[in-house]
Amino acid sequence: MKQDYFLELGKINTLVIDRLTTPGAYMMAQDGNDVLLPGPYLTNDMKEGDLLEVFIYNDSEDRLVSTTLTPVAKLDEFAFFECVDVAPFGAFMNWGLSKDLLVPNMFQKTPFKVGDRRYLRVVYDERTHRLVGTEKLGDFFERRVKGLKPNQEVKISVISKTPLGFKCIVEGKYEGLIYHNDIFEEIKLGDEKTAFIKTIRSDGNIDLNLRKPGAKQSGGSSDKVIALIKENNGSMPYNYKSDAELIKSVFGLSKKDFKRSLTTLVDAGKIEVKDTGIYLKD
Repeated sequence: MKQDYFLELGKINTLVIDRLTTPGAYMMAQDGNDVLLPGPYLTNDMKEGDLLEVFIYNDSEDRLVSTTLTPVAKLDEFAFFECVDVAPFGAFMNWGLSKDLLVPNMFQKTPFKVGDRRYLRVVYDERTHRLVGTEKLGDFFERRVKGLKPNQEVKISVISKTPLGFKCIVEGKYEGLIYHNDIFEEIKLGDEKTAFIKTIRSDGNIDLNLRKPGAKQSGGSSDKVIALIKENNGSMPYNYKSDAELIKSVFGLSKKDFKRSLTTLVDAGKIEVKDTGIYLKD
């Protein structure tokens, strides 16, 4: 059965090797358009008539070119990119290709610095007819949440830290937030996690929790507390009156869960709690 092959910028294309030349192979689409696959990407077993999967993008002179490499993200996809250079007009990000991905100044939320990791979407710039990156993602999130409900388990990607908490992408298409006071474990940009929906707001944003609603935390929390005490030679300078932020920092627990854990361990005869701290019992 005959198949159709067309050139699609920013996507993986299946094209046929039309001719081999000194610069490389010219990959032909059925509509008669072709694109160069530069010599460094050719292998000895490639020959005219072969079908290849190639990614098409713009070279440094804005001509279409193809590669057998796969970029960090393709057109309309999200990913973390690392900044490798900055210029007066924008920042260049490592894309996994020979040419870096430009993020024009107008598509940046804050100025980029070399070494920054930013969460971007690859988009087609109608003004320049190039593929570029954008950090301004709000227009790309779906605002009408469908098929999700409170307490439901979802997959999230952590994309940025804000004064309120960590912003996430939920199920690859919605915007979500985990508030700082709901975080009792290590979390960092780029994490892929399972979370649970707390609230779906009227603006389409989703409030998230990393803990399963209604799950009892005391058992696991008690194990964490006892393990930390053992790691610290049998005592730690904390008790029921310790500061909540300090407890969160040291134990990764809310003060409520911490106090519940202490009571559980005291009742089990495993620890003693004094004004000076927590002590393992022999």
